[in-house]
Amino acid sequence: MTNEVVLVNEMDEVVGTMEKLRAHQEGLLHRAFSVFLFNREGKMLLHRRAEGKYHSGGLWTNACCSHPGPGEDIAQAATNRLKEEMGIQCEIKKLFEFTYKAEVGNDLTEYEYDHVFAGVYNDAPQPDPEEVSEWKWMHLESVKEEMQKHPEQFTVWFRIAIPLLEKSIYEKQIPVS
Repeated sequence: MTNEVVLVNEMDEVVGTMEKLRAHQEGLLHRAFSVFLFNREGKMLLHRRAEGKYHSGGLWTNACCSHPGPGEDIAQAATNRLKEEMGIQCEIKKLFEFTYKAEVGNDLTEYEYDHVFAGVYNDAPQPDPEEVSEWKWMHLESVKEEMQKHPEQFTVWFRIAIPLLEKSIYEKQIPVS
C-alpha cells in the first residue's frame, strides 16, 4: 500500500499527489474508495477500526475503505485493499461517488472524493488485526437504528454514505434483504 494519495478537483480530475498524512493535515481533496459487502441474508459487513489507526480508531465502519495510489485503478485498489484488510476476495461493482469534508480528530481533515463499491460475500472475513479490532454482520435497518442512537460510534464517512447507499440500492433495485 502506498503512502501517497491522489489529489483531485471537484470533478475527480487528478491535480497531483501528496503524502497521505500531510493531505489529511492540510485538508486537501483526494481520491478514496469505500467498499460495502452484503451476505445472502441481506446483512451488511461492518468492522471496528483498530484503536491504533491514525484517525477514527475504535469506530464502526463499512467493510473496507482506503485510497488508491498514484496511477492505480480505483476498482483494483479497492479489490486489493479488501483482501489486505479483511482477507476477502470477491467481485465488487461501483455504485456511486460522493464528496465530503469532515474533521476526524488529531487535527486531521478527511476531504475525499469517495468512489463507493458493493459486493456479496458469504463467509467469515479474516481481518488484519492492525486494521480491524472486530467485525459483525447487521441488517441495514439495524445499522441505521444504531447510528441514530449512537452516531459517535461510527466513522463520519460511513454516516454520510449510508443514506446514499440506501438510495442507490433502491434506485438500482439491488437485492440486499
